[in-house]
Amino acid sequence: MALDPKRTVAELKELRELTGDDSGAQRVAWTDTWQRAREWLQGLVASTGAEETFDAAGNQWFTLRGESEHAVLVGGHLDSVPNGGWLDGCLNVIAGAEVLRRIAGEGTPPVTVRLVNWADEEGARFGRSLFGSSAAAGSMVDQDELRGLKDAEGRSLPDAIGAYGVDLDSALHARSELDSAAAYLELHIEQGPVLESLDLPLGVVLGTFGVERHRITWRGQAAHAGSTPMDKRRDALAGAAKLALEIRDVAGRTGGGAVCTSGGVVCKPGIVTSVVETAEQLLDQRHLDAANLAAMLADAKTASERFAEEESIDVEWERIWSIDPILFDDTLLGFCEEAIEEVAGTAHRLPSGPLHDAAEISRAGVPTAMLFVQSLRGLSHTKLEDTKEEHLELATAALDRLASKTIAWVAAGGGR
Repeated sequence: MALDPKRTVAELKELRELTGDDSGAQRVAWTDTWQRAREWLQGLVASTGAEETFDAAGNQWFTLRGESEHAVLVGGHLDSVPNGGWLDGCLNVIAGAEVLRRIAGEGTPPVTVRLVNWADEEGARFGRSLFGSSAAAGSMVDQDELRGLKDAEGRSLPDAIGAYGVDLDSALHARSELDSAAAYLELHIEQGPVLESLDLPLGVVLGTFGVERHRITWRGQAAHAGSTPMDKRRDALAGAAKLALEIRDVAGRTGGGAVCTSGGVVCKPGIVTSVVETAEQLLDQRHLDAANLAAMLADAKTASERFAEEESIDVEWERIWSIDPILFDDTLLGFCEEAIEEVAGTAHRLPSGPLHDAAEISRAGVPTAMLFVQSLRGLSHTKLEDTKEEHLELATAALDRLASKTIAWVAAGGGR
């Protein structure tokens, strides 16, 4: 069966109709709509003869046996955020299905080829992203924390995943799925404005940003808003406000694509007639270089101490989560660049600010490559998310070229 990128676009639209509504995609993991999408995917791949299995973490695998057990993995995720876009995640899987059909149509491949639909990449329901891929990578080390997570309706994560045959204590058994993995490939929409600003359809992903995520608690003194002079106040919100502005300069001084975000501030007592006694601020910092990321964090902490002194308040830092920067495999990056140049003429290398399953698989030691396709207006996680159809077709063709180059490389002894 010849590669047909137009079919990929048609199937993306079919999935949108099946699992979306007027507000956008509704394929939140561990829901009936998500399960409907998984069943639909099985029908899509059935003609290849690939064997469908589910691992201990709920990841869906389609295995096309080759002459060698060494495997090239092509993956992505079908789950979405609530009211999400029609391409985020599912493009990876559906384009991968098209590549698998093309390979199966040519007979037994020289190496095994596996398509994987990772479970709960988004973390939309319980706040834990990369669930399935982190289990397979062996990096899921927060089992006790996961046990305590609940969704908006109060249902626990173990109960929700249990309804789909996943036991939290056994999820790490998914690690065995990577035993034969020689390389991993992923296609994704950019979710940002860089490629569009360069008028380029496709890009080579250098790696994913490292992340430092903290909760900063500022403590002042509640006081009456009408009777407390401005120079006598110990306003916790003033510290948070100063830091929210300072992190812009922190990112600017660092350069290299650095980003810092103050994503939320919760004030107490939270009434208009009182000076703020406590302000709880969330800070997210990202960079592709570990040393720069550490320097950004140090700069922000130093600034917070200065602001606390200026406002006569106290400040405390608590790490919520962190991940080191992930740089993808040089050889596969070269193949990715060649594939893009062959189908689109020009390739551009750029980092990924958002995290992806590819980061977890790379962290597990599997040579990994990602390619991006342009996102219109840089929008994602919204029903307004979009990419030109001709660019989706180019992306599918580029993924196919990348897969062919990687299969040949692994067959010749390359990869893990």
